[in-house]
Amino acid sequence: MWIDTHCHLDAPEFAGALPEIIREASNKNVKALLLPAVKASDCLSVKNLTQQHSSVIPGLVYTLGIHPLYTNQAQEGDIAILEKEVVSSLSDPRFVGVGEIGLDYFVEGLDPRKQEFFFNAQLDLAQQHQLPVILHVRRSQDVILKALRRRNIPGGIAHAFNGSFQQAEQFIELGFKLGFGGAATYERALQIRRLLKDLPLESIVTETDAPDIPPAWLRQEGIAFNEPAFLPRIVTELAAIRGISDASFAQAVWGNAMQALPRWSTLCADIPSFNLAS
Repeated sequence: MWIDTHCHLDAPEFAGALPEIIREASNKNVKALLLPAVKASDCLSVKNLTQQHSSVIPGLVYTLGIHPLYTNQAQEGDIAILEKEVVSSLSDPRFVGVGEIGLDYFVEGLDPRKQEFFFNAQLDLAQQHQLPVILHVRRSQDVILKALRRRNIPGGIAHAFNGSFQQAEQFIELGFKLGFGGAATYERALQIRRLLKDLPLESIVTETDAPDIPPAWLRQEGIAFNEPAFLPRIVTELAAIRGISDASFAQAVWGNAMQALPRWSTLCADIPSFNLAS
């Protein structure tokens, strides 16, 4: 079975054919998938979407948070809205953490101070409720590491990781797994491929970030955007870079994701149909 630790199923690219997108992913044996919210106003729709499609993907879960790319349009009151939604979701077994949160120092036009305000407020929320976090860490690894060290956060996932080996080791020391996906399928992505090959296997999880971060072959095949159904082909390439079998890699990253997000592990343990050998 395959696990996608980061997929934006609520993205507008999927709006016209979401049931088919999810069904195709399930047909490709993607049996667990994490949907991170990106705005406070999206929390209810993310919850509802997860519940609606959980019969097709039994390990479908969600996190709640405000993405750094949306902080320019966010209001301070959104933190109170988010906290209310997080508290109300604590009894929901499909709610597994806070995210997608973080900092993005690559995209122009984002107010760094506003980003940092929302990031720190959400880290405080995660610490208060002892929830793991899904991190967006684009060109901001050191600042994020500094913020994490000031708090007691129970780990999580640094999504789409592209930092240095030393930064990777520091995230791992703080209890985080590192997400790899389509970016590693490009031969020119030397740093990402080195990380994927050399980091401890127990630190790695798989993701698509669909509809974003398309794998290398997508444009050649005339496909418009990334989908969770492409995960098996992506993971096959990741396993080859790593130098292990698909089955060994799939089993390892499944266990890693469950370790990073314990509520997800509890949910999957309660679903009789789950069998890692399948």
